[in-house]
Amino acid sequence: MPDSERLYYSDSFLRTFTGAVIEVRERGSGGDAVWQLSLDRTAFYPTSGGQPSDTGLLSVISQGGTALGIPVEEVEENEEGALWHFVRKPLGVGTRVTGHINWERRFDHMQQHTGQHLLSAVFLRELQAPTVSFHLGESISTIDLAHGPLAHHSLERVERIANEIIAEDRPVTARFVLRAEAEALLAAGELRKLPDRQGEIRLIEIADCDRNACGGTHVRSTGQIGGLLVRRVEKVSRGVRIEFVCGLRAVRAARSDAAVLSETTALLSTGVTDLPAAVGRLLTEGKMNARERQKLREELATFQAAALASEVPVDRALRLVVRAWKDRDRDYVKLLASRTAAAAPSTSVIFFAEDADPVRVFVARSADLDFDCGRILREELARLGLRGGGSADLAQGDVSSEREAALRVAITDAIYKTRPPN
Repeated sequence: MPDSERLYYSDSFLRTFTGAVIEVRERGSGGDAVWQLSLDRTAFYPTSGGQPSDTGLLSVISQGGTALGIPVEEVEENEEGALWHFVRKPLGVGTRVTGHINWERRFDHMQQHTGQHLLSAVFLRELQAPTVSFHLGESISTIDLAHGPLAHHSLERVERIANEIIAEDRPVTARFVLRAEAEALLAAGELRKLPDRQGEIRLIEIADCDRNACGGTHVRSTGQIGGLLVRRVEKVSRGVRIEFVCGLRAVRAARSDAAVLSETTALLSTGVTDLPAAVGRLLTEGKMNARERQKLREELATFQAAALASEVPVDRALRLVVRAWKDRDRDYVKLLASRTAAAAPSTSVIFFAEDADPVRVFVARSADLDFDCGRILREELARLGLRGGGSADLAQGDVSSEREAALRVAITDAIYKTRPPN
């Protein structure tokens, strides 16, 4: 198994390094081919512990003296503990390389990860809420706490204390200890969490605040976290999930929020402090308008249904109204089908809502008729390999526009078969 010296353990701020390829594996073929390289020493952090891997470049000096830059797309640690760098160009065993870490990504991850340690420590100390998982995402990070719902003032207090510790610029240090010492620290309540593995344990310590086992990359002092902002809280199966951002992410989030507020206040011609009341008024007005629109739709449907029923004569003790609608939404066509069937005795309707493909078909009947709309539609759709159905009074289903005419004829015939002969 290839073994790599992990340079990020001793210096998370290392941006470049030199090393040699000690093993190569090829995955895929053709344009999808990916090579996995193992180096004798590396500063690239692998995906682990909720933190995504580093990215960057491996540069090689060719025989002609030209520098070849090979992007490192991902770094993984396998079950045996070997580190593999994913690249799109193969390199031979023994090739000397210079690694270049994508520093903007690395430093962002260091800010978020150290911020997570700090936030988890404060939640545990202030609210007795232990962290059970951590995820560092592309734009936000989250921790899951084993705790019930959190009061808003408690969240504000935790956020304020965390930012006070950031402002104090406390040292953040890393050291290795034997497992026995780590277990003793855990037993004494001086270690927040201990992984289930043997050998040396790497501890990350925030002075007078937190000590936790972790293999990730971190800043050198809390001041380099640059600020912490709690964005959202939601209930999850194991407790509550805290969404947060640190450093430049917090600045970008605050700037984005300010832009949204500015645009919204301009649209509503109000100030920021008056925004909740203005939105509340809009919601109230919207609900009132929705109720009024629904009332008008129902009145229109009743009026239009009466007109439709009056236009069709009774044949074989049946008034059959067949219509297709291109300029009405499906909910209205369904309402109209129900109202038309109820507008006069011995009335049945076949309505098609052609606002989209597939077409929605509705079959309805008045209460004095004895056939089953759901059964008829279900059987006729089944002959076309389609599904649909409903109650005896009202049924619906979907059919392609190409088969609409055939279905119309089939349903019409099936309904007339239920009527007595002339």
